[in-house]
Amino acid sequence: MAYIKHGYPKLIVDLGKLRHNIDYVKDLCAKEGVEIAGVIKGCTGLVPCAREYEKAGVKFIASSRLEQLAALKEEGFQTPLLMVRIPMLSEAEDIVKYCDYSLNSELVVLEELNRQAGLQGKIHNVILMADCGDLREGWWDKDEMADVALAVENELANLHLTGVGFNVGCYGSIVATPEKINELITIAENIESKIGRKLEVVSGGATSSFMRVLDGNLPERVDMLRIGEAILLAYDLPVLYGYDLSEMHQDIFTLQAEVIEVKDKPSHPVGERGFDAFGHQIEYVDRGIRRRALVALGKVDYGDPDDLLPRMEGIEILGASSDHTILDIQDLVDAGGDLKVGDIIEFDLKYSTMVYLTNSDNIEKVYI
Repeated sequence: MAYIKHGYPKLIVDLGKLRHNIDYVKDLCAKEGVEIAGVIKGCTGLVPCAREYEKAGVKFIASSRLEQLAALKEEGFQTPLLMVRIPMLSEAEDIVKYCDYSLNSELVVLEELNRQAGLQGKIHNVILMADCGDLREGWWDKDEMADVALAVENELANLHLTGVGFNVGCYGSIVATPEKINELITIAENIESKIGRKLEVVSGGATSSFMRVLDGNLPERVDMLRIGEAILLAYDLPVLYGYDLSEMHQDIFTLQAEVIEVKDKPSHPVGERGFDAFGHQIEYVDRGIRRRALVALGKVDYGDPDDLLPRMEGIEILGASSDHTILDIQDLVDAGGDLKVGDIIEFDLKYSTMVYLTNSDNIEKVYI
């Protein structure tokens, strides 16, 4: 007999709330003359989510995962698709096949993209990335970057030099200040002086640069931002930087998990201790006997239990193994509540848990 899935754990995706967030960010950016690339890697490129970006009329749909963009191309998406992780040399053929635009920082890859575009009878659009201090992708030597821009413009006939961009905040935690963004504009203007024309795109960063839109101090030459988390969760900017995003939905994604055990137990493990299932030694606080509940999902489903946010007051996540998440519910009990086996608990997500859960085949996805 085939296994019949009963529906939990379940991820509820509210497409109406997603569309609201897309429209809200898109409209704010438009007032500053900025188009957005809607980055869908955070929700693993789920096609129903991507459809909301297309219906909203974003300039680009973007991801760091080629398979996600390929799926959209095969689904017949008409919005230009942008690869936001610099391409592997080995995937150049498919980058040209499935992506209309890509971010780049290596001449050898650009040369291969040019060759593949020629074989496919296409012109592939490229945005050259500058490293302005976050120390992830991009040219650190800006003279070399300008030389490569000249080569793309004059020698690689199957590529179109669309613009330049940079990334801050993702690795080196560098803040997208107006001064930092102006470094990119200086690079763009230097390249424009060398190639003798204006670039079509100055891509001034990602969600971290959306702060400049909110503050009204985004330098004028920036005309495209690559925005993912600020639309999908709207969590980081309010929580980490104090921005008011109360007009946006922070509950597009709802994780539902089923309670499989409720018991009173000691709060400190009993016996000789070694390592947990992931090879870690954990320190535990002895708080006496406490009411506990287990829910039927674990680290293989969402990664770090610290990045799950219980919606019900009085629930504390103590930790997790591969397939169990352990909750302290004593405060809930003390307040007059309780849980029983079979109850469903809801959680909000952070970025990492959203990525894991949307990528897991073990999690049922329901769109409303």
